[in-house]
Amino acid sequence: MRVFVTGASGLVGSRLSRELVDEGHQVVALSRRSQQEAHVEWVHGDMVDPGPWQEAVDGCDAVIHLAGESIADGRWSAERKKRLVASRVTSAGRLVEAIGQAKSPPRSLLSASAVGFYGPRGEEELHENSSPGRDFLSQLCVDWEAAAATAQRHGVRVVCLRFGVVLSARGGALQKMLPPFRLGLGGPLGPGSHWFPWVHEDDAIGIARFALEASWAGPVNVVGREPVRMGEFARRLGRALGRPAWLPIPLVAMRLALGEMGASLCPGQKVIPAVAEYVNYPFKHPELAGALAACLGEETS
Repeated sequence: MRVFVTGASGLVGSRLSRELVDEGHQVVALSRRSQQEAHVEWVHGDMVDPGPWQEAVDGCDAVIHLAGESIADGRWSAERKKRLVASRVTSAGRLVEAIGQAKSPPRSLLSASAVGFYGPRGEEELHENSSPGRDFLSQLCVDWEAAAATAQRHGVRVVCLRFGVVLSARGGALQKMLPPFRLGLGGPLGPGSHWFPWVHEDDAIGIARFALEASWAGPVNVVGREPVRMGEFARRLGRALGRPAWLPIPLVAMRLALGEMGASLCPGQKVIPAVAEYVNYPFKHPELAGALAACLGEETS
């Protein structure tokens, strides 16, 4: 296949692009900055704005939209919220514009989303057909998915990948957690009773690959099979490192330090990968203990 990828320099996108190329597919990747990786055909442009980059979608068999400004890089000011919306919702709209203008349009669009779609939900089990929440992240995900879904008007199959926290040895949330945990200063982010939706990088990539080659459409929860609470996650990470994990960061402190964004770092969501299980996706790391061991082993190897 010839696949157009946004966010190809990110945690998930970089590995996904490399794996696609290794299997003989062609990857056309969009970037705002100059890139040098020889295995990818790079197109320069800012996908928030229309431009010549949109022509590169023509002739591609599929589009994978993973781009989006990080939600965890500071307080959510009004201006920052606008950038978060633009980098997700507006960009998805520009992609759909490109698909509509293409003489040979793609057959599939895989668009990133997040479990933030559901908002804080306590003990409720959340499947792909569960209703959205009402906070900022929920509305952001709702609008993001709605923008991507308009590609269906052009006969395109649309899959929305609702990612949980991706655990990886190469970066992301786990790498930010490790320094305090290694010093014995780690603990839960907010209430330890809150559910913490996680997924190992292997399965984040695997589910995306599975969806790319499938025929089904709609939302897909990209999370591990074992739901765990934040407190249990912290204990298991501390145990894997041989360190205590007894210093929680209270929710009030997170709100004081990070504002609205701090309260969204671990809102409490018991997310179930119902679609992945229904289509018999073969999880590589279905349980947290194995996922953490794999990440820590890769980091030290």
